[in-house]
Amino acid sequence: MNLTLKPAAGLSGVVIPAADKSITHRAIMISALSEGVSVIDNYLAAGDCVSTLKAFEQMGVRHEIKGGSVAVHGRGLGGLSKPSGIIDAGNSGTTVRLLSGILAAQNFSATITGDASLSKRPMKRIIEPLSLMGASLKAREGTYLPLEIAGNPELKPITYKSPVPSAQVKSCVLLAGLFAKGVTRVIEPVKSRDHSELMLLDAGADIRVNGLEVSVTGPARLKAFNKTVPADISSAAFFMVAGLICGKSSLEIKGVGVNPTRDGILEVLMKMGAKIKLTPVSGALREPVSDLRVESSALEAVNISGGIIPRLVDEIPVLVLAATQARGTTVISGAGELRVKESDRLKTVSSQLNLMGADITEKADGLEIKGPTKLKGAAVESFGDHRVAMTLAIASLIAEGETVISDVDCVNTSFPEFFGILKNISGAA
Repeated sequence: MNLTLKPAAGLSGVVIPAADKSITHRAIMISALSEGVSVIDNYLAAGDCVSTLKAFEQMGVRHEIKGGSVAVHGRGLGGLSKPSGIIDAGNSGTTVRLLSGILAAQNFSATITGDASLSKRPMKRIIEPLSLMGASLKAREGTYLPLEIAGNPELKPITYKSPVPSAQVKSCVLLAGLFAKGVTRVIEPVKSRDHSELMLLDAGADIRVNGLEVSVTGPARLKAFNKTVPADISSAAFFMVAGLICGKSSLEIKGVGVNPTRDGILEVLMKMGAKIKLTPVSGALREPVSDLRVESSALEAVNISGGIIPRLVDEIPVLVLAATQARGTTVISGAGELRVKESDRLKTVSSQLNLMGADITEKADGLEIKGPTKLKGAAVESFGDHRVAMTLAIASLIAEGETVISDVDCVNTSFPEFFGILKNISGAA
């Protein structure tokens, strides 16, 4: 579906972003491996997480949806059944990579496939550690879906030094480690998001963190737990930037997860001069939560590189848009990971914003953005990437004339309510 959007003079109102996608995925998976019924409140009922629910349903895990909650009837570590057919992960890389760690330890074989976009994303980064643990995995050209996994219930623990800071790789190995007898360790070059570690603690696993090393002792026995999923900071980021760059704006963004392994977007925007006030929400335990107040701000260019990249990797597309409105030249480096997302985000974001009048130069592992630039409406493409589509939608708010975005349906994979919220806060008819 194509969508035509017009500029807005300013934004106001309250935003309740979509529930956290990363946390929802993990809550479904870990509760499926737990003993008893876990209730996940405010879960994300979007395409990617539905793929995870359906995958476990194929393996005999029942769930019931009531309002904004899902109750998952866990079957314990040894209770999964051979899936009733090929598992379709849709567009969800998290589903494939984390589920592979669980399937690697089963006494049956399974095959995972996905849509055209997901089938272009590399899986070798999980195939290597799982193979070292004793599983047998076969992928197209050694790295692409479909992925065939011959499980091994006698997995052996390993110490794995991950070449990239990836929460998906780390979580995959830790989930496999739940089944292995002994201590499985993952060492990262830079700390990635730690939602898996925190949730495994909720379920009673023996998880230990020592700097950049995370370990789990298996075989584990997980217990059911209840979890309230906060709003996704990656989804909130679009409205943060919208409030900062669009006319005279004031937005309140409610219940946002501000886990310190995910809050790089806040750190960078504040360094750029953003007026963002955080008010902690009481009662949040392992996952800190805050309400945010965002006001239009004059932004300054910054350099973004190194250890902060994993803390804001999903927010870089909309951060690039913010940089087009900042005074000076913003340089993003060390972000080559964006080339293997739902699209090559370095290429797609820069090319489409340049069509709107931005001045962005693509580098091997990053971007150089000169600002401020005046944007103009144009016909642009999402390339089937939800974060690119939402970034272009926010750009349309400050672009002169109409912006036509092709293929906006992809937004449903992470934030189905996005365009409705955008309409409400912009006062569009």
